[in-house]
Amino acid sequence: MQQPDRLIAAIEAIYASAVDPSRWPSTLEIVTKCFDDVGAILIYGRDDGSFGVIESPSLREVCAEYAQSWSDRDIRAIRARERGYFFKRDIITDRDLLTPEEMETDPFYNDLLRRHGLKYFAAATVSPDPHIEVALSVQRAIGRPEYSEDELQILERLAPHVETSLRLSIHLMDAQSVNAGMGIAMARIGIGVFALDAMGRVVSSNAASQALLGDGLNIVNDRLVISNPAASGEAVTAIRNALDGNRIILSQETKPILVHRQNANRPLALYVLPIPAKNVGNGFLTRARAIVLLMNPTADGIPDPSLIRDVLGVTLGEARIAALVGSGLSPKDAAERLGIAEETARSVLKRVFSKVGVSRQSELAAMMARLVIK
Repeated sequence: MQQPDRLIAAIEAIYASAVDPSRWPSTLEIVTKCFDDVGAILIYGRDDGSFGVIESPSLREVCAEYAQSWSDRDIRAIRARERGYFFKRDIITDRDLLTPEEMETDPFYNDLLRRHGLKYFAAATVSPDPHIEVALSVQRAIGRPEYSEDELQILERLAPHVETSLRLSIHLMDAQSVNAGMGIAMARIGIGVFALDAMGRVVSSNAASQALLGDGLNIVNDRLVISNPAASGEAVTAIRNALDGNRIILSQETKPILVHRQNANRPLALYVLPIPAKNVGNGFLTRARAIVLLMNPTADGIPDPSLIRDVLGVTLGEARIAALVGSGLSPKDAAERLGIAEETARSVLKRVFSKVGVSRQSELAAMMARLVIK
């Protein structure tokens, strides 16, 4: 299988896992093939302190040993936290954290990874929910070179699809847990979901989506209609591509469509997700061939870093700082909340200012208020 076909197969599997999260181990195995690697891992942590790992079957043994004996001795994780790398970049590799000499002598490499035939890693950070952080990590065998820039670009292309899939999966599971179709849990956090059939007609929706209709967005003749011409054109194209099963479009990064409203200061953020027919199961998604997510930024007052990243064009780590500082926190308070050094927070904030063209915290707050953010 050629590289473009491997990438598209991985993205299709990623979206299939949104509907059926039990697919993630096999999906990670498919992701692994994009790099000819040993395996891949999803590492997730919640703001309540809980965390966990989903691994491809090829990594079960090493992950079990890691959880039992090595999680507090992982020099890569320790260095990443100490240096605030998750707030400086979205892609991290060994060479960002250790020298070649350190990799040759550190016990984590010699006593754990080497015994399992592993050496290098590359990870991409995503944020499917303001309360959850996730890293997609691929693991490379001993004897193979470090990840090339081309390979890191592939990982960077996969990351937003993983994020979007996880976002939908989280809310689907929340809804199922309360046995309310697509209802109570998602309505509480303001995530609207519309399921579209092969003709683009709305075949199902949740209470949150219905509550968001009427100002800038409506359903006319069973189809979503956006008042703003530019956003409407974007949405029509995105839906058409999702329904057509355009495999080239599928491989591209997902971006929000901003739906501006007359009676609200901040727009809604609309995402279109393709659901290939072969991956559709029973129940709510039986007729669905595309899913439209509608996010109301004012729903719970919690800044959404992934939305800031998509709209402002910053990295996810920069977006986390921007969300807090733009909401009124000082760099010091933002650093304390994120568990990083104040110096790191200020350094990241300078990069945000440079990228978005502002020079003061008040200007950043004003920009975010006009957009999406809390």
